[in-house]
Amino acid sequence: MGSSLSFFLNPRGSVDVPPANPGLGDLPESCVASVMVYLNPSEICSLSVLSRGFRAASSADFVWESKLPINYELLIDRVFGGVDDFSNNMCKRDIYARLCRPSYFDGGLKKVWLDKGTGRVCLSISANGLAITGIDDRRYWSRIETDESRFQSIAYLQQIWWVEVGGEVDFPFPAGSYSIFYRLQVGRSSRRFGRRICNSEHVHGWDKKPVQFQLSTSDGQQATTQCYMKEPGKWKYHHVGDFTVTGSAANTKVKFSMTQIDCTHTKGGLCVDSVLICPSEFTERLKRF
Repeated sequence: MGSSLSFFLNPRGSVDVPPANPGLGDLPESCVASVMVYLNPSEICSLSVLSRGFRAASSADFVWESKLPINYELLIDRVFGGVDDFSNNMCKRDIYARLCRPSYFDGGLKKVWLDKGTGRVCLSISANGLAITGIDDRRYWSRIETDESRFQSIAYLQQIWWVEVGGEVDFPFPAGSYSIFYRLQVGRSSRRFGRRICNSEHVHGWDKKPVQFQLSTSDGQQATTQCYMKEPGKWKYHHVGDFTVTGSAANTKVKFSMTQIDCTHTKGGLCVDSVLICPSEFTERLKRF
């Protein structure tokens, strides 16, 4: 009888009954973590403040590994030079947080980061990392330091007959669809008495013929677009085209260019900041800038 009764009693002799009003905090951590796998990173962070159990569940490695790019180790090796040196004693959540911060590579000419909300890869190439025809001739181009640039420096065109700005990148992009944009501004901006102003002194020639943008990939994809340069004093993202990566085990090589090579007239007054490669679903977001 005593042995049978002890089965229903805890060591202190009281009956072990479930709480009268169970809440979310009573859910097993493993169950909470299994649900978090299906949430996006922002939602996971919001739930982590609800209770200690949720906070512990949100730190599970398998939760954050599902948010990292499938080839994140290749990405780390390309940018940081090795997985072991980068992720030693780091949990997957900390690896994700670190990769969300922009990281420079290739001598500071490029930087890469993960979008915090989706975990998708974004990459930017500075004007210093682009091949610009005539860049070394101060009669045509000059480099200007500015806090309006992702890299604190832009290339400014004063006047030239032949405009050609191109580049390439060889990178382990995860599988997905990507878009390429040039970040450009007609006119040179500066500040006077704390106010931003635009100097259009050198702006000319962009209304006569459109600028042509092209891209090509190592697996044969190609795209071409064109547009006129408008709206002086406003930074704009000009869409080059899209490409698709089907596998994540190897690098994808992408070449891109911007040209206006009609030599019947000169062009001038253009600022070149950078080239952005990002997931194609971000296109609508960039149109707001």
